[in-house]
Amino acid sequence: MVDTPTADTPREPDISHINPAAEATWFGHPRQLARLFTTEMWERFGYYGMRALLTLYLTQHFLFGDRAATGLYGGYTALVYLTPLVGGYLADQYLGSKRAVKFGAILMSLGYLTLAFGGQAAKPYATVDGQRYEVAVERNAAGAETRYVLDGGQRLAIKGNDDGTVSLLGANGQPARTIAKGGFASDGERSPFYTAILLLALSMISVGNGFFKPNISTMVGELYEQGDRRRDAGFTIFYMGINLGSLLSQFLCPLLAQGIPGVWAGLGWWAGFALAAFGMFLSWSLIQFDGGRLTGYGEQPAGQPANRAIGIYAAALIGIPLFYLLFVNLMNNAEATAASSGIVGYLLALPLMGKLLFGTFLVAVPGILIWSWRVGDRREFQMMLAAMVLITFNVVFWTLFEQAGSSLILFADRNTDLTIFGYPITAGQTQTFNALFIVLFAPVMAALWTALARRGLEPSIPVKFGIALIGVGAGFLFLVWGGQFAGADFKVAIWWLVGLYLIHSLAELCISPVGLSMVTKLSIARIVGLMMGVWFLSISVAQYFAGVVAQVASVETVGGQVTNLKVSLDTYNGVFWTIGLAAAIIGAGLLALSPFIKRWMHGVQ
Repeated sequence: MVDTPTADTPREPDISHINPAAEATWFGHPRQLARLFTTEMWERFGYYGMRALLTLYLTQHFLFGDRAATGLYGGYTALVYLTPLVGGYLADQYLGSKRAVKFGAILMSLGYLTLAFGGQAAKPYATVDGQRYEVAVERNAAGAETRYVLDGGQRLAIKGNDDGTVSLLGANGQPARTIAKGGFASDGERSPFYTAILLLALSMISVGNGFFKPNISTMVGELYEQGDRRRDAGFTIFYMGINLGSLLSQFLCPLLAQGIPGVWAGLGWWAGFALAAFGMFLSWSLIQFDGGRLTGYGEQPAGQPANRAIGIYAAALIGIPLFYLLFVNLMNNAEATAASSGIVGYLLALPLMGKLLFGTFLVAVPGILIWSWRVGDRREFQMMLAAMVLITFNVVFWTLFEQAGSSLILFADRNTDLTIFGYPITAGQTQTFNALFIVLFAPVMAALWTALARRGLEPSIPVKFGIALIGVGAGFLFLVWGGQFAGADFKVAIWWLVGLYLIHSLAELCISPVGLSMVTKLSIARIVGLMMGVWFLSISVAQYFAGVVAQVASVETVGGQVTNLKVSLDTYNGVFWTIGLAAAIIGAGLLALSPFIKRWMHGVQ
């Protein structure tokens, strides 16, 4: 029986205008943030897990040389940062963020899963003075591998010499033959079918990322009304999901793929990529089966026909073969770029992807500045000039910082003693250091900036950029210093690599959180979107040239293993010294320019 109020019975207050579900919160934030946080965490789990394996997979399974592997890695990461420009636009105009995220998630999941089908490892061979020889690999009880050239009935061990020559050692350990510098080359006999599968997978991931990455952040922004002071804190919580996901995956995916050195051989590369695919699949499931929790967020723009999405998805899938062709061109041009002379020759020899990225950036930066000078007033032009200067320095920072997934992971694999307190780890697991330090020090740095701001001492944005550049350079110089203490096996203690990642993580916290905010504050209002595009283009260019820098650090390998660890260590030390010193000098130059740039910013903090 329902009690009906009468004139003598007090009525309950009318709360029909309040939606109790809307009042539910998660740590003081809209409850939908929890689902978006988890969705992003699992997406980053997949991305960083795959990233921790990719360069090693290319050099050890497919037996690509360093130049081809690091160039391919750089091209892939460049597309990862370029495609969100298109994916974000399509979501804003036609799809809505939620549909775009779902499509991107399932495409990336399928891409990671496709990587798991790599087939048999490539067979190593060597070409000596124009003649091809089979290469055999022998592993001892401790897991160390030795490569032999099979010449008739002889097994000749391969040893690279400091002067660039290669010695083939007989059973007595003495040189049976010495090949002049340039006369020895190694490669792998790869299946064209499985190589195509690899490039197809990278293309699928690149397209899928373009739909997922920009639009999950857009949905987070929709949770807050304009002026809601919880917005910045909400994004901080959301971005913690990135680091949590990357921390977990960069430990677990290499563990499954490569096991524990000297203890367990692991399940194989397929298992690491399959785990990344599983994480991405969980990300898709959280959005696809949200139980109505995200209803009203990221919906399709009003007035757009529901069936238009099918055509957009089909057009996006056409991008996969286009990217495939870009990857093929990138691989085919790796050696041509290396052989070019002079800056003009180098630019002409760039693969199509390099020409597109570099050319677009060179046209966009001065073009937008000329437009700003013509249509804006003096104050607006100076603010745009400040933004473009900082965007250009941003390219330098990320070019060097992103050595983590290419030259630094190869350095870890070849010239680092991978034991922590006596426990062995894999080269791929060294990628966890950056994520761990970001989780530990992000709150510390945020508190530091807040404390300095209260005292009026917080550094300006140009000064933070300058500190970041000096920091990324200092990290490389620290590792070079450690190289002087390498053991007889030409390997440095892992703590030197840990120190590099600590310094680089602190540098990242000086530049990464302020970059996007800087662009929105300094841009002329009518082209903020275009300027955001230039910001992401600068990171894409940096990712590509990170691969180019890593190519400079290439060393001779046979079957994925270096022929002379001393030459390898000297090569890495030489490249790291050069880029470390260059970054520190460029950063110091930016600090010197910072008063002028700050004046151009007209009070923007």
